[in-house]
Amino acid sequence: MDTRALGRRRLGIAALVLLAASLAGFGLRESIRVWQMHQELSALERDVSTLTEKQRVLEALAERLRSDPAYLEKLAREEMGMVREGETVLKFPSPAHR
Repeated sequence: MDTRALGRRRLGIAALVLLAASLAGFGLRESIRVWQMHQELSALERDVSTLTEKQRVLEALAERLRSDPAYLEKLAREEMGMVREGETVLKFPSPAHR
């Protein structure tokens, strides 16, 4: 082999090594990016699951409020302090205020 052919061969090998290193670096970056996206997707799926359960609970509560007058009255009395007309309300001090 002459020196020119040897130089071209070395240059070709160096170019291939540089190309392989570039592709490996790109592949590593993309692999990390795919892993991060997978982690984000898992977190979002957990969020969707949590929100779906909350929605189910709220829909059940809304249905109960629409269809259960006794429950609605209980909430009105306990949460809003409402009483029926003609009822007498007796309030006793709590043990801490005696």
